[in-house]
Amino acid sequence: MGKRKFRSLGLVGLGLVAGILVSVGVTAVAQREARAPIPLEDIRQFSSVFAAIKNNYVEPVEDKKLIDGAIAGMLSDLDPHSAYLDAEAFREMQTQTQGEFGGLGIEVGTEDGYVKVISPIEDTPAARAGVMAGDLVIKIDDKPTKGVLLNDAVKMMRGKPKTPIVLTIMRKDTPQPVVLTIVRDIIKVRSVRSKELESGVGYVRIAQFQEKTGSDLVDHLERMAKTATPRALVLDLRNDPGGLLHAAIGVSGVFLPGKQLVVSTDGRAPDSRRRYETVADDYLRGSDDYLKRVPAWVKTVPLVVLVNAGSASASEIVAGALQDHNRAKVLGTRTFGKGSVQVILPISRDSAIKLTTSRYYTPNGRSIQAKGIEPDLVVADNADGDVYERPREADLAKHLSNDRDPTGERKSAYSDPSRAGELAQRAPPKPVEFGSADDFQLKQALNHLNGKPVQIAKAEDVKPVEGADKPAEPAGSGTATPPPAASPEAPANKVK
Repeated sequence: MGKRKFRSLGLVGLGLVAGILVSVGVTAVAQREARAPIPLEDIRQFSSVFAAIKNNYVEPVEDKKLIDGAIAGMLSDLDPHSAYLDAEAFREMQTQTQGEFGGLGIEVGTEDGYVKVISPIEDTPAARAGVMAGDLVIKIDDKPTKGVLLNDAVKMMRGKPKTPIVLTIMRKDTPQPVVLTIVRDIIKVRSVRSKELESGVGYVRIAQFQEKTGSDLVDHLERMAKTATPRALVLDLRNDPGGLLHAAIGVSGVFLPGKQLVVSTDGRAPDSRRRYETVADDYLRGSDDYLKRVPAWVKTVPLVVLVNAGSASASEIVAGALQDHNRAKVLGTRTFGKGSVQVILPISRDSAIKLTTSRYYTPNGRSIQAKGIEPDLVVADNADGDVYERPREADLAKHLSNDRDPTGERKSAYSDPSRAGELAQRAPPKPVEFGSADDFQLKQALNHLNGKPVQIAKAEDVKPVEGADKPAEPAGSGTATPPPAASPEAPANKVK
């Protein structure tokens, strides 16, 4: 179907996900008074348009439908993550953060008027049926999706568990549409998984930052040490689209010593300027202060964090904090770049707006927005390059700029029209099963932890950050020798 520009692609967005999860930075609910005079002339213009539609449109239109559409339009014109939440979307947001919901198990956005799959979620009906990142859903059952609002498409894909749905998909490098029959189910996203790898290295994967992610992580680490204390750890945040801010702070606190700055925010309103640290007020929601249960070895064990372009929001906060505090080496490809904060503002008893109010900054003051976290060790999905065409924040229409590094925004390599022919000729690499014996990036993480050279695979859309390990030879054949493990007792970095 050729190369397309990303127009209204929302990795994040309540009501814009087909039974999956949210990637909002915060879940605060706030009420604010208007800080500027109401533009009466513009209000009169709006009233005139409202009346013209009400009186002259070819069919009767309910007032609520017009008002809801106007509100949704105002927010959609701001940035990709501001949105109107009707009663259903607001309930969905609350349900999703608990980690159990109904649907197919895919993150979706839009491209050229079609529903686009951002990523299938592990071990869900969509993933098992063969849905892939980058797929365009052109039909849902017998209804074409071209021009259908994303909210409406999502509602079509939802339904009772055990009921079938047919998705017709266009896939890059596949000339004919792919028709998949998927059986809906209750999606239970297990936030944390763990296992022991070779020679005493522990592996922990976080798929989403939920209410209990921090506590679950500590449980896994405690169980992991019952047989033998791991000599090193790999924290896998690949394809983790984020979740709850306090969960990200808690996860960072699991690995950081004492009171440490995790992330700061800055915006126009005074209450949007905050510093979030590993203190109970910032991470605790409930009575279980799980950071008090963290085994002492977790604070000092050598640590590698795996990331890719699917790592967003809360994942980037954790990776950036551990990187800035010199607590871990980050390995993989540049992250998504979702560095903006959304708050939920009620506007009626059963509706709200999700509004972008500030940007995130790492402990060293780096802006994540539209740039992402640059790994210390740049390694693609496998030795042949990245597996999927993954969009990034900078690819999204109307995305916020990076206020601290305007020239540092990084789009996906696949957004470069000059490379369309080259990429079209490339044979699609084999999909990666995270944590498996064939996981190339994980193998390189183990090499680093074992003091062996790290193979720097092709990563066309990124370049090594200043001060990071650099390849000794051209991409695809180079190596980078890992430095000695950094002390986790490094002093906290301050926001510039």
